[in-house]
Amino acid sequence: MSKLTNKAAWFSDNEKNWNDRANLHMAGDYCGLSRLLADPKAISAELALDIGRFGDLAGKQVMHLQCHVGTDTIGFARRGAARVVGLDLSETSLAHARAIADKAGADVEYVHANVYDARQAVSGDFDPVYTSIGVLCWLPDVVQWARVIASLLKPGGTFFIRDDHPMFMAIGEDVSDGLKVEQPYFQLDTPMTWDDDSSYVDTPGAPRIAHTTNHQWNHSLGQIITALIDAGLVVDGVEEFTYSAWCPWPGLMEQHADGMWRLREQPERLPLQFAISARKV
Repeated sequence: MSKLTNKAAWFSDNEKNWNDRANLHMAGDYCGLSRLLADPKAISAELALDIGRFGDLAGKQVMHLQCHVGTDTIGFARRGAARVVGLDLSETSLAHARAIADKAGADVEYVHANVYDARQAVSGDFDPVYTSIGVLCWLPDVVQWARVIASLLKPGGTFFIRDDHPMFMAIGEDVSDGLKVEQPYFQLDTPMTWDDDSSYVDTPGAPRIAHTTNHQWNHSLGQIITALIDAGLVVDGVEEFTYSAWCPWPGLMEQHADGMWRLREQPERLPLQFAISARKV
């Protein structure tokens, strides 16, 4: 790992990296895409975990931040939302998202922008604002992020995030000797910088990532919650889970019937995901 101090360079590197990741992901059946396209009522397994939290979506305007290729986003349109907006840093991801929405017959508006610029990039106020799985690690500052969330919400609107737990993210990659805390748990001013041509999902024969440099940050659960409170939101619930949507340690994890990955031994040792519900008063 190395360190940079230029945010513009960090975001530029990450955008190029995610453009390549999008093409790698779309080489396979990413997030059950074939099922989503075959069944006009289907929603992604990730969104299905939480769709009931939002109640009746009829007439609502939904914002999906860091939407990637939109496999979750189209679920909101299929559940009757009046307006659905997906926003992402990667234009290649959004090109795939638009093609998926067109094939799925889903009315979704996709916007290319940095999440920190979301308020300037999109008009209107939203309920709910949603973001999920592998999102916060790409953002250097959760305080500014929380302020953007608050600015996008209508009064009374709900914000929901499900993401990898920061304790999970602090465990090192080499687990041959067991789980070890090796990465920062708390948000730092400089990122962890990686050089890697793979992604969290892969398909044999898929194009490799050419722009391999990417920058990531961890944020403690306390930092995330406090940022939302300081932005003026009321936190209604914080949950932690023993499962993950992906498998970084094949030797230590097993996939269950629900599609989630858990530690094979003593799964209660480590939280792998968290979820936070909040609202704007």
